[in-house]
Amino acid sequence: MSAPVPGSILGLFAHPDDAELWCGATLAHHAAHATVTVAVPHRDAERDAEAVVGAAILGTELRQLPALDATAVYDLLMQIRPEIVITHPVNDVHPEHRSVAAAVLAALPEPVIVTGFPRKVFTCDTYNSLTLDGPVRADTIIDATATFPAKMQALYAHASQPITSHFGPMAENLGKLWGARIGTAYAEAFTAVPILGRLPAATHL
Repeated sequence: MSAPVPGSILGLFAHPDDAELWCGATLAHHAAHATVTVAVPHRDAERDAEAVVGAAILGTELRQLPALDATAVYDLLMQIRPEIVITHPVNDVHPEHRSVAAAVLAALPEPVIVTGFPRKVFTCDTYNSLTLDGPVRADTIIDATATFPAKMQALYAHASQPITSHFGPMAENLGKLWGARIGTAYAEAFTAVPILGRLPAATHL
């Protein structure tokens, strides 16, 4: 029996480097088989340009918007109709992460009712896997070994940020820790979010 083909993804994140940092390997894996779109708010010219390079390395499409509020998220959901949505934890320690997650939750119901999409919603990892309520509760851990080099290359494209001193080592550590839980070199962690009371039936994205 062949493995299931990864589905299309819409990733909604607060910062230009969030997609790479928290789930870049998974996005790269899906992008080899399906459309993956990453949406982030505009920052400045340098950070916006870095996001373009990072997306190209991962093989994802990039949408840079003035803001990522509920209206913008709703419009993206209606236009793209992704099978899977990924965003930040709703209880993330970063206030801008929480704001984007809240916008996603606010925008979700009507597109799901009208279009049937997305079929699955997941939140990604966060700083050292710690939220305001404690450790990330990961019910889906994805083997990221094959695409982890692309993740790190894309992350290091964000040269204006403290990648070498901070985010790069954290990404390596988190990848190894999650990988150890499933017996692989690297992995990325996700938590399923109910869509109108329904959770994903599968244990893969």
